Amino acid sequence: MKLDYKSIIAVFFIIQAQAQVSFKPGLRAGLGFSTISETHSTYKTDFYAGGFGDIKLGKYFGLQPEITYSRQGSNNVKRNYYDEDLIAEKFKKEDLTLDYLSFTLLNKFTFGPGIQIQFGPSADFLINHNLVKRKDANDLAFVTGIGYLLPSGLMFEARFKKGFYDILDSDYYYNDSNNNYLFGDYNTNINFQLGVSYSFGK
Repeated sequence: MKLDYKSIIAVFFIIQAQAQVSFKPGLRAGLGFSTISETHSTYKTDFYAGGFGDIKLGKYFGLQPEITYSRQGSNNVKRNYYDEDLIAEKFKKEDLTLDYLSFTLLNKFTFGPGIQIQFGPSADFLINHNLVKRKDANDLAFVTGIGYLLPSGLMFEARFKKGFYDILDSDYYYNDSNNNYLFGDYNTNINFQLGVSYSFGK
């Protein structure tokens, strides 16, 4: 059986229609709860905000590239240091701030009326910080989460984000004399996010 170019074009458009490919821009924002691993500290509460593109590739699967400004860090980080005036070891608490511009590519699987499972990589670029000494300026992270999408385009979402790069110079923020102030050598970003997003268009 020989197919002419008109038949090929018709088949192409049928496949595209069945794939239900669509694109919708959107905005997202919420609260972030972050800390730095292997430190004796408390979680830092701040915000994140950004934009995204919702690329629907089928009934159940889609991709979502994102650009997000995220304020992270850790509060009450206990730092040991040697006081030369007092000739003694001392410690103090410091609030550490790291602000990132994150580029994320999410894979999204939709189940039921609007439940989404999300996961994907994120490349984070440090744009502001108050660390006296640091190791890696930028970060590479893995993001996973769950969301609930309403028919209006509004989504409620919860995510967990884990960095892989060692961001802190633990030789400066050191502790080797008191286990209550544990400070390990591999200090990575940990971030929980609770927020909303809205995609424009129907």
